[in-house]
Amino acid sequence: MAQNWTPSSWRQKPIQQVPEFPDKAALAATEAQLATFPPLVFAGEARRLKKQLASVAEGNAFLLQGGDCAESFVEHGADNIRDFFRSFLQMAVVLTYGAQLPVVKVGRIAGQFAKPRSSNIEVQGGVELPSYRGDIINGIEFSPESRIPDPERQMMAYRQSAATLNLLRAFAMGGYANLENVHKWMLGFVKDSPQGERYRKLADRISETMDFMKAIGITAENQPSLRETDFFTSHEALLLGYEEAFTRVDSTSGDWYATSGHMLWIGDRTRQLDHAHVEYFRGIKNPIGLKCGPSLQADNLIELIDALNPANEAGRLTLICRFGHDKVAESLPKLIRAVEREGKKVVWSCDPMHGNTITLNNYKTRPFDRILSEVESFFQIHRAEGTHPGGIHIEMTGKDVTECTGGARAVSAGDLQDRYHTHCDPRLNADQALELAFLLAERMKSGRDEKRMVVNG
Repeated sequence: MAQNWTPSSWRQKPIQQVPEFPDKAALAATEAQLATFPPLVFAGEARRLKKQLASVAEGNAFLLQGGDCAESFVEHGADNIRDFFRSFLQMAVVLTYGAQLPVVKVGRIAGQFAKPRSSNIEVQGGVELPSYRGDIINGIEFSPESRIPDPERQMMAYRQSAATLNLLRAFAMGGYANLENVHKWMLGFVKDSPQGERYRKLADRISETMDFMKAIGITAENQPSLRETDFFTSHEALLLGYEEAFTRVDSTSGDWYATSGHMLWIGDRTRQLDHAHVEYFRGIKNPIGLKCGPSLQADNLIELIDALNPANEAGRLTLICRFGHDKVAESLPKLIRAVEREGKKVVWSCDPMHGNTITLNNYKTRPFDRILSEVESFFQIHRAEGTHPGGIHIEMTGKDVTECTGGARAVSAGDLQDRYHTHCDPRLNADQALELAFLLAERMKSGRDEKRMVVNG
């Protein structure tokens, strides 16, 4: 166990991005009750994810991490979860087929309720109120009552996470993820798009392969990997009182695990070395992520890696890079070189969303061409440095939203008002997410082909 660490030792450190709850007694009572609830995930599952992420760190797999910017209580429903899962499976199969690498599937779901904010105050029509910080803390409605932090919301977040996980496990293990269903994962509004046609052709090739395998006796009935898939959950562990309540000792190893999600990450605004979030994360054994923005210096990154992964364990730490399309070329190479110089084992993942947010027609949006530009740069830089571009971290939905501009269907600034449903930041719709998956697959295939040419002389 980490030296001088307990699940509550973070309380002795400075903390950022956590609101003041006016009723401290109610908060303490809620956290005490949550601590008696069953875990949402199990230590063995977290260890299995860490093992798969170790393969990513070694260059033998690829991480696909994505989901909602901020889950909401209002939009929770079986259809939304199913459509997200279908879109995610489509992306994964495109990446697996194109890259010929296993894809580790991690959703931003079943716990992604809290959001850091750049300002504590939101102003509308000259009225100032506390900022919305996610449904686990306060309400999105612009009223004084709604914006008061309410501990009872943590109970609602737990119940929604449990219900979501229950359905996701059923989808992943109950036959829905069967490769024989590859055509059935197509969402209606994607069907007639350019990406829909590309996906259909790929699905036809997979179906032909499945028919051949069936002819020689390899079927989904006798090969579970054809009908089941591992699907893991993740979220930003911002509200540490909630996380502490679900930090439990694993009976088989004696180690502490966060049981609110398989993988947790530290945000770019809360990664101070001597603050509460780093203190909490250093003691849990889950695989963890660290958001890396333009202000992160190479020396500071090495200090953080030493604090968070002192054993230099492959699969323990994922560096989620969110620089912006115009800053990645300046920021990323310095970090890669420092990590390589120190011999640190990490997963490198690209978050092309958070550094590319702009405002158009009073809507926050992310231009698709800027997202693609950051992804392209990420791959090019890793290729130049001889390192593995190990993953992608995106905000996406299975719904037909108009929140990010561009893409093959060319969502315009004027279209944003049509279906702008996000509770916080703009998300890729399923069509844009699939387009991104095809681009990634092409980049990984070209990188693989280049390596073969080098090996073969």
